[in-house]
Amino acid sequence: MVATTPQQSMLATRHGKLLLALLCAVAFLDFIDASIVNVALPSIRRDLGFSIQDLQWVPSGYLLTYGGLMLLGGRAADLLGRRRVLVAGTVVFSLASLTGGLAGSSGMLIGARMAQGVGASMMLPAALSILTTTFKEGSDRTTALGVWGGVAGLASAVGVLAGGLLTEGPGWRWVLWVNLPVCVGVLIAIFRLIPGERVRSAALANFDTLGAILATGGMLLLVYTLVKAPDVGWGTARTVGMLAAAGALLFAFVVNEQCNRNPLMPLSILRIKGLAAADVTMLIGVAGFLAMFFFLTFYMQSVLGYSPIQTGVADVPVCVGVIVAAGATAQLIPRIGTRPVIVAGSLIAAVGIYLLASVPIGGSYASAILPGAIVMSLGLGSVFVAVTTAANAGVPSDKAGLAASLLNASQQVGGALGLAIFTAIATSHTQHLLADGTPRLHALDAGFHRALVVAAIFLAGAALIALRATNTRGEAQEEGGDGGQVAGPGLEPSLETS
Repeated sequence: MVATTPQQSMLATRHGKLLLALLCAVAFLDFIDASIVNVALPSIRRDLGFSIQDLQWVPSGYLLTYGGLMLLGGRAADLLGRRRVLVAGTVVFSLASLTGGLAGSSGMLIGARMAQGVGASMMLPAALSILTTTFKEGSDRTTALGVWGGVAGLASAVGVLAGGLLTEGPGWRWVLWVNLPVCVGVLIAIFRLIPGERVRSAALANFDTLGAILATGGMLLLVYTLVKAPDVGWGTARTVGMLAAAGALLFAFVVNEQCNRNPLMPLSILRIKGLAAADVTMLIGVAGFLAMFFFLTFYMQSVLGYSPIQTGVADVPVCVGVIVAAGATAQLIPRIGTRPVIVAGSLIAAVGIYLLASVPIGGSYASAILPGAIVMSLGLGSVFVAVTTAANAGVPSDKAGLAASLLNASQQVGGALGLAIFTAIATSHTQHLLADGTPRLHALDAGFHRALVVAAIFLAGAALIALRATNTRGEAQEEGGDGGQVAGPGLEPSLETS
C-alpha cells in the first residue's frame, strides 16, 4: 500500500474508496441493529413468550452494553490498535447474532442482544477513529464524515424496512442472522484494507484500570436505570437511588481522571472547540429520533393495523429523504459550516415529527404519514452528517477513538433516555384514558400522539443547544494534535496517550 501525502486526495484512490465503504458498512451494521428488531417485536413476543415488561429488553439490552462500554471500547482502540479492536468486536458481534437467531427462550435472546452491544461498542469507535485519522485533508475528511453521518441516519430507517421484510418473509430470526454474511465480508475486507498496528507496552503498563471500572460501571448503571425507569417509576426510591449511584460513579471517574498521569479519558479532549456541544446535541436529537421510529412502528401495527412488511415499505421514502439530505449537507458544510445545518435540520425534523403526531386512527398513508415522514427524513439526514463532522473537527489522531466513543456513547445514552422517557409518557397517558373508559385503540392513539409531540420538542431543544456549537466547515484542525502527520494506509498512527 502506498502512503498518501498532504497534497494527495485519499478519496481519489481506489483504496480510499474501498476503505470508506468498509468503515461505513461497519457503521451501518451497528446502527441498523438498534432499529431492525422493532418491527419483529410482536412476532418475537408470540414465539418466545415474552411479557410486555420484558419485551423492551430486546432493543434496550443492545443499547445498555453498546452505550455503557463505548468509552472503554474507544480508548482500547487508541491503545491496543484500531484494527485489532475492530476485528475482535466484529467477531463478538457475529457470534452474538448467530446465538440470538438460535434463541429458544427470552433470556437467551436478551443475553445475545447484550453481547451484540459489547461487540458494537468495540467496532464503532474503532471504525470512526480509523476514518478520522486516515482522511485528514479538509475536503476528504468532510466528504468521508458526510457519508458516515448519512449512513448512520439511513440505518435507522432501513432497519424498519429490513425488519419488516425479514419478519414477514423467512421469519424474525433472520433479523439477526442477516448480520452473519455481512460480518464475514467485513472481516475479510479489514485484513485486506487496514494495516496492523503496534501495541505500545509503555501505555498499557500504566493503563487506567480504576478509570475503566468507574466509567464502565457508571455508564452501564445509568443506561440500565433509564431503561428500567418506566417500569419501576421515575420517582421511586429505586430509580432515584440508582441515578444517584450512577452519578457518584461518574463523578468519581472525573476525579480519578484529573489525578491520573495516564487517564482513560484525558479531560483535555473536552477543551476541543465544539466537541461537548456536538455530543449533547447528538444525545438530545437521538432521544427524539429513535423514540419516533419505535413509536411510529408500533403505531402503524397496533393502531393502523399494518403488517410488518407494510410497516417496512412505509419507511422507503424516509430512506430516500435521508440519502438526499445527507448528500446536500456534505455540499453545504464547506460553504456555511455545521452550526446552521444542525439548527435547521433539527427544526425541520421537529416539524416532521409533530406532523406525524397528528396521524388519526384509520388515516391514509399518503395523506397522514407520508408528509411528516419525508419532512422528518430531511432533518434526520442533515443532523447526523453535520453533528458527526462537528464532533470530529480538531481531534488529534491519538484521541480519535476516544472522541468517536464520546459521540457514539451520547447517541446510545440518548436512545435509551428517549425510549425510557417517551415510553413512560405514552403508557401513563394511555392508562389514564383507559381508566376513564376510553376505547383501547383511541387510548393507544392518544398515548402515541403525546409521546411524539414530546419527541418533537426534544428536536427543537437540540436546535437550541446547537446554537452553542462551533461552526466548523470540516477542515482538519490539529490543535494539540500530532503536528499534522497524516496516518494514511501505509503509515502507522500514533498510539501514545497524552
